[in-house]
Amino acid sequence: MNACETLRLQARYNAWMNARLYAVCAPIPEADRRRDLGAFFRSVHGTLNHILLVDRLWAGRLAGRAPHFEGLDQILHEDFATLRMRQAGADADLQARVEVLRDADLERRVDYLSLMTGEARSLRVGTLLTHLFHHQTHHRGQLTVLLTRLGVDFGETDLIWMEAVH
Repeated sequence: MNACETLRLQARYNAWMNARLYAVCAPIPEADRRRDLGAFFRSVHGTLNHILLVDRLWAGRLAGRAPHFEGLDQILHEDFATLRMRQAGADADLQARVEVLRDADLERRVDYLSLMTGEARSLRVGTLLTHLFHHQTHHRGQLTVLLTRLGVDFGETDLIWMEAVH
């Protein structure tokens, strides 16, 4: 499996896992989804929001735009249904972008300003996408801890359980 195939698999897994977790979160009462449970982004809603914000941030950078956010905890959508719809759209866009990548594309550099420090940075597309998928996994891991605290069964999260792998 080459680097582009690996990124395509990660994009499919990313979309699959996000859809599954949104489906698990949908029946949770709104107050519980917003309850501060001590995570980086406080709540289930805050964590889901952060995942989408960072997806939009990196998608904009990949496209040569500099999206503006006030911070990594800026709430994009108060409404869960809208957040869910926007995440599904972001996942579909990311899959489409990764699907057409060639090896040479992974070497292209993306210049950007860090939202955290304001400093100019530069990453290869391959590194940027790898970071994005690891970032998603990191925060989905936090989300599963929050769901456990709420007594919610989120099922299997390992890539090997994704049907498209078999």
